[in-house]
Amino acid sequence: MFNHPSKSVEKVVLAYSGGLDTSVIVPWLKENYDCEVVCFTAGLGQGDELDGLEEKALASGASKIIIKDLEEEFASEYLIPLVRAGAIYERKYLLGTSVARPLTAKYLVEVAHQVGADAVAHGATGKGNDQVRFELTVMALDPRLKVIAPWREWKIRSREDALEYAAERGIPVPNTLKSIYSRDHNLWHLSHEGGPLEETWGEPDESMFQISASPEDAPDKPEYVEIEFESGTPTKLNGDSVTPAQLIAKLNTIGGVHGIGRTDLVESRLVGMKSHGVYETPGGTILFAAHQALESLVLDKNTIQYKDVVALKYAELLYNGLWFTPLKEAIDAFMDNIQGPVTGTVRLKLYKGNIIPAGSKSPFSLYREDFATFGQEDVYDQSDAEGFIHLYGLPLKVRALNNLPVSGLNIPKPDYTRFKRD
Repeated sequence: MFNHPSKSVEKVVLAYSGGLDTSVIVPWLKENYDCEVVCFTAGLGQGDELDGLEEKALASGASKIIIKDLEEEFASEYLIPLVRAGAIYERKYLLGTSVARPLTAKYLVEVAHQVGADAVAHGATGKGNDQVRFELTVMALDPRLKVIAPWREWKIRSREDALEYAAERGIPVPNTLKSIYSRDHNLWHLSHEGGPLEETWGEPDESMFQISASPEDAPDKPEYVEIEFESGTPTKLNGDSVTPAQLIAKLNTIGGVHGIGRTDLVESRLVGMKSHGVYETPGGTILFAAHQALESLVLDKNTIQYKDVVALKYAELLYNGLWFTPLKEAIDAFMDNIQGPVTGTVRLKLYKGNIIPAGSKSPFSLYREDFATFGQEDVYDQSDAEGFIHLYGLPLKVRALNNLPVSGLNIPKPDYTRFKRD
């Protein structure tokens, strides 16, 4: 039932989580590819999910496991650029799973080089986005490596199949009860899919949430946070210098207490189907709000509007696994160019799921109170507005003088009764 024709691979590096799927993939690779299996795990802030991984991997038949702590690189080179770009997928999703995959796959390739492997493998299914994200990154960084995706090859189709496979070979598998939800956890977010969420008509059960309180149960007293930025990069929280990873972790704790960062979304997968997910991203939601508030203070109108257009493409590229591409690099260069003046401090009030602006300041602020007042000032003569309005509205005036209909509302429709069928 489970065998697959042998193929020529000597050593493979597996992206390993220690869960049921990857625990079964280790012996499956050895049996079906007759190869050595090295496991690799990227430490991206999963917490206690990393406990005991070496023991699990070796017991499953891996020759070794390499675990890399990548939290700071994840935060500074992936999450902060996400914030600076303002990239949000389909109006809501802060891309917590998407943004982790290129970093994981990058090191999957590096470890393959390090141990002399000729293939890499992952546990992503053939129905999701992650298979694309992993494999496009491998193609971009080393297309010579063979990519093995067991879910597209084997006949295992259920948890029961996987448990049977493991039991027949004496492979230890996680003995915790399987959650009814499929989850992905890292420094940036916690996602929930499956189970009751496969039905869109219904409110998620409160017991599902793990890192954020419900707004109803959040404290009755608001909490203020101050975030300081230098050229678009956050550097201080409440006056204290912090690394990007430290900042995000602290904001996750603070925001979670106040019910910040819950998102319920039916999203469009790259592979063509819709999926329903719920995301908890407390720290990221606060950072996005702070960064946008500062940009509104220091960036001009045209730059903000064009940046919003580019941000949509940036989010699409990231969601679709196109991190290591020329266009994404070009957009990063654009973002770097416009983030220079995004320097200053933003104060936010957190209260029962809400983020309320409470002040912003910057040495590069474009706001001047004396310019914005209604009084007669040297910089702005109100009488100048009359000529501006005449020129700005000239197209409307010309249309009216020609007796043309407004917005097409009065354009007559064709009389189809005049047309006869042959």
